[in-house]
Parts: sequence; C-alpha cells; structure tokens
Amino acid sequence: MGVCVGLMSGGIDSPVAAARAMRIGWDLYPLHFSMEPVTGPEAQERTVASLRHFVGMQGAFGEKMCGHLDRTLVVVPVAEIMAKFTEPWCHSEYFIHMKRVFNTIATYRAKEVGATHLLTGENLGQVSSQTLGNLGAVEEVTDLGVLRPLLGFDKSAITDMARALGTYELSIGPEVCDALGPKHTTTVGNREWLERSEARVGGLEALAMQAWASRTTVSL
Repeated sequence: MGVCVGLMSGGIDSPVAAARAMRIGWDLYPLHFSMEPVTGPEAQERTVASLRHFVGMQGAFGEKMCGHLDRTLVVVPVAEIMAKFTEPWCHSEYFIHMKRVFNTIATYRAKEVGATHLLTGENLGQVSSQTLGNLGAVEEVTDLGVLRPLLGFDKSAITDMARALGTYELSIGPEVCDALGPKHTTTVGNREWLERSEARVGGLEALAMQAWASRTTVSL
C-alpha cells in the first residue's frame, strides 16, 4: 500500500489504527510523544508494550502484520513545548496546538523514512481536537496525507477491536495528553488566531524542531 508514520499515544485507539493499516499492507514507522516529566513514563511503556505485542503475535495474521512494523520507536519529548500553550490567551486551543505540533514533527520523521502519509487513531468528535471544525486546522500543517482508520467508529467498537487484538489490557491507563489541557476547549479553531498564538511563543516550526532535536529511540 505505502509507507506511513504512526502517531502512537499509549492509549487504546492508536494500536488499533496501526493494526488496521498494517493488516492491509501499510509499512508503519511508530512515533511517540512523551509528556515527561509533567507525567510519568506510563504512556511510553504502554506504547512499547502494544508494539512488542504486535512483533510477537503468532499465526498468519500476526506474521503478515508484524512484517510491516519498523522495529524502532522514535520518542520525542514535548512537555516543555506544550507548556507554552497553557497561557490564558491560547489555553482553550491547547489540544489543537498539540496536534499541530505532533503533525509537524511527524512530518520530519516521514521525510527521513520516505513515508507519504501520517496515521492517527483519531475518532470523529471524540474529543475537542477531533471535531470537524478542528481536524482541518490540525491537518493543514503537513503536506502529507493523513490516514484515520478509526474515524467513523464509536468507542465501544474500537474497544472491542482492541480486545480482539490483545492490546486493550496493555493500553488502559490515564490519558496523559490531558495533563496540561484546559477545562473548556475550542471546538472550531481559527487559523489566524492559531498562527498568531504559535508565533507569539516562538513559531510552530521552531518549536517542533526544538523537540525533534531531543528525540530518542527504543528498540522493539
């Protein structure tokens, strides 16, 4: 099918999205964004556990799928960057800025490995950054296609798929991406305001490059 960079959060959704893509032939390079030291290492540990589960899966399905998974997880620390978006004048757009930072960094990884697409576990309307009004604001920061295999599924269906894959128990835990998030979120992002806010704290590309320069890797 092609090559994609998979944004792996440590939650329930992203391993299911990755599995659905690999099952039909997408080669996947996993990428994780760490919120340490604001949070603990649990999200990264869950990400590693689910990916290693795929590597060790038996049977025809497991063999077919794991052959498409790159054995290196790239981990990018983003807590320092995301703390900049907790100011009162931009906090309600925090999750939109977060995804814009993520997609910008993921594009750097894609250029390294020759990927044409990014892959996410986004599900329409499940949280504020995944409303129709915000998906476009998130997507516009990359020139790559975005694969969203779970976009039309509800949470119960995704949970059932995770249980069938054997990743559900490995993925359950607190949503650490919410650690710095606001109580009330913007559901329809304004491009001009988003860009002005990002410029005010240093610029999206500069922030993304700063985080990217501190990346580490984990062998699967």
